Amino acid sequence: MASVTSLSDNVQQHLASALSATLPQAAGADPLLRRSDRADFQANGILALAKKAKANPRELAAQVVSRVVTGDVIEDVEVSGPGFLNITIADKAITGNLAARYADETGRLGVPYAERPGTTVIDYAQPNVAKEMHVGHLRSAVIGDSVVQLLEFTGENVIRRHHIGDWGTQFGMLIQYLDEHPHELDHKDAQVTGEEAMSNLDRLYKAARKKFDSDEEFKTRARRRVVDLQAGDPHTLAVWQKFVDESKIYFFSVFEKLDMEIRDADIVGESGYNDMLAETCRLLEESGVAVRSEGALCVFFDDVKGPDGNPVPLIVQKSDGGYGYAATDLSAIRDRVFNLKADTLLYVVDARQALHFRMVFETARRAGWLNDDVTAVQLAFGTVLGKDGKPFKTREGETVRLVDLLDEAIDRASTVVREKAQDLSDEEIAERGAQVGIGAVKYADLSTSANRDYKFDLDQMVSLNGDTSVYLQYAYARIQSILRKAGEVSPAAHPELALADAERALGLHLDSFAETVREAATEYAPHKLAAYLYQLASLYTSFYDKCPVLRAETPAQVENRLFLCDVTARTLHRGMALLGIRTPEKL
Repeated sequence: MASVTSLSDNVQQHLASALSATLPQAAGADPLLRRSDRADFQANGILALAKKAKANPRELAAQVVSRVVTGDVIEDVEVSGPGFLNITIADKAITGNLAARYADETGRLGVPYAERPGTTVIDYAQPNVAKEMHVGHLRSAVIGDSVVQLLEFTGENVIRRHHIGDWGTQFGMLIQYLDEHPHELDHKDAQVTGEEAMSNLDRLYKAARKKFDSDEEFKTRARRRVVDLQAGDPHTLAVWQKFVDESKIYFFSVFEKLDMEIRDADIVGESGYNDMLAETCRLLEESGVAVRSEGALCVFFDDVKGPDGNPVPLIVQKSDGGYGYAATDLSAIRDRVFNLKADTLLYVVDARQALHFRMVFETARRAGWLNDDVTAVQLAFGTVLGKDGKPFKTREGETVRLVDLLDEAIDRASTVVREKAQDLSDEEIAERGAQVGIGAVKYADLSTSANRDYKFDLDQMVSLNGDTSVYLQYAYARIQSILRKAGEVSPAAHPELALADAERALGLHLDSFAETVREAATEYAPHKLAAYLYQLASLYTSFYDKCPVLRAETPAQVENRLFLCDVTARTLHRGMALLGIRTPEKL
């Protein structure tokens, strides 16, 4: 089905025509249309146009009003204040537009695809091999997954990349220890769980570290192993692969708990760019972008200086010949631009790494790998804080394990569901508890602008009141209950019916779903979609309180209000899915 023109776009077209007919030099001018408390929409663009044309704004506004076509879409338009236009939409236009969205069999609710979709490589959810995932890994995964959903929904070709930490000096220690204790990662059962995999890795890491710190001969052997690993020694690589495979079992279990799809083919860690590192350095040095300084290959920047006032370079290759993160990140850019043919590189990475990525991106620009047609963006996110407003830690001051945090959220949510459940089995309560708990964690993150810190407060997250996913999920479940109670009466649009104020407010907000999705996708801003959905649930609650649905005055009104209920439910369902959150039919 073709996309549906929103009411605001429709009104915009009407106003643009009236403007250009009144003032030919204003052709193509933006009427500056927005929602208003004083009318359905308000247009403020005439003030600037009048100033430019040296005309009286109220008189110009009155001339524009006389040329606006009213009837099917615009019911009334009047001049307000110094030259604003207050616009009222016809009830039949609201219902008619929603009916067109409702008829979209693709489930897109008439949301159009982007006019010029491109290819975006998005780098998110980047855990480290042989290390437990902690609360610091939460935001990259949750924000990244939602941005993937938004971009794919709007038609972008999205390539996912999980740049896991699977290389470095610590692997020499781990590989040497496993080589000397070959059964440490053996499993009793064929089906090993993620928790068991992590337990094995954690135990092995602690044992290896203890031996590394206490045994000088082992330390020497471990350091030799790093050289073997970097040189591609087959046996060393085979042992290293065991660590990667064991870690993936654990990663997949955590991401499954987060209700996220992580595909093995999308995991390309630091090791995936080893073969490119030497060439990356050669290209940078030959082009003069990087220079040798005290034996190291460096890139300098006029605006990046240390506390002593001296320039702080980006070190691409260390003086001992080793490669740092910069070499890997720059090689990844080359791969993503030239092999994957991306025109946008999006990095969902902690804000504290902003300087590193600014230097990496600028280096890539100087090298010609990034330009006006190929851009790199860091979607920087803030820190997860505890209730005390400090970085989230356990009582013992340790970093919080991500699995523990998710399990607690599920337990809390299951308690809430059990208290409200009337006809759910224990199995259904457990399923809903997981959907509500994980949804609560995701929504608390996504309803906050990514670059801001936010407090992790489970009591608030699983509350039925306020701006929480539980509130939205209950609104959806309530609608499903109403639709079930309606029995054989089906939702049906009746554009001929007049709408109550609460119906109009709900209908106009529903019509702006496509606009919100477009904005959230373009700006990589899931929080804007979350805010829209919360307002939608609030407007639905007001409609539900003021407008009886099944006991409406006429059969046509019952059908029309059921129709408004169902459009709301479908919008909530689609919108929440774009945030990566489930909407249970019953709660």
